[in-house]
Amino acid sequence: MAEEVDYEALPSNASLGVNMLAGALAGITEHAVMFPIDSIKTRMQVFATSPAAVYTGIGNAFTRISSTEGMRALWRGVSSVILGAGPAHAVHFGTYEAMKELTGGNAAGNQWLATSLAGASATIASDALMNPFDVIKQRMQVHQSEFRSVFTALRVVYQKEGIAAFYVSYPTTLTMSVPFTAVQFTVYEHMKKLLNPSGDYSPVTHMIAGGMAGGVAAGVTTPLDVAKTLLQTRGTSHDLEIRRVGGMLDALRIIWRRDGIKGFGRGMSPRVLTHMPSNALCWLSYEFFKVAIREQ
Repeated sequence: MAEEVDYEALPSNASLGVNMLAGALAGITEHAVMFPIDSIKTRMQVFATSPAAVYTGIGNAFTRISSTEGMRALWRGVSSVILGAGPAHAVHFGTYEAMKELTGGNAAGNQWLATSLAGASATIASDALMNPFDVIKQRMQVHQSEFRSVFTALRVVYQKEGIAAFYVSYPTTLTMSVPFTAVQFTVYEHMKKLLNPSGDYSPVTHMIAGGMAGGVAAGVTTPLDVAKTLLQTRGTSHDLEIRRVGGMLDALRIIWRRDGIKGFGRGMSPRVLTHMPSNALCWLSYEFFKVAIREQ
């Protein structure tokens, strides 16, 4: 009988290749499964001029989109996520594990500062790679999008708006993602140790800790996500003010002026609903693939 692999006996500083491959597989799994809810979130955050593109909630959006545009519309843009999520998550988890080891995050006790620093560093690196794919994804998700192909969208957006269109939201993405990831990783590591102090392999622990971490981080950073969506979809808007928005502060001013405080919570429900199960699945997948790859 083959010797059983002791999960916790795996070195915390496992090879960079293992961490990157596990992260890539986890990222693709996470984004593909929850993509329809993410599409609804994007639709709810956009300042639409057509009444047909205004939704009162997740259920209303799902029913109207599926009945008028077909179920396939909810998956439009998923290919961009799959193309970008694998490499971006590989970089994300690889950087996270390397930085956590470098800053002493694998030492005994709750090393929250090292964990937060590692999470923030991971986000800066991965978002630089993922941002253009995220722009294309949202351009394909919006109501009456002209794009059905990732490569057509890349070509047309570049020709009409230049390279800046793919990175106009990057400062906002970092402003949002760095605290998001720091909160996520910190809550995850804390909950994992709290729920599983013995350190035994526990998929349920990874799911609960990952889900809670994702929900908290998503809720806290929703206002910046609304601003990011406005920036990334500005080229699809018929509103001259939105088409000319130049950065995060401009976007925040427009949101405040048009919708007040409630505007910063647009799409919060689908955002939290997306991140809780997707983060649970991501961490479960990451820990699973990490073990599976090490067994080979």
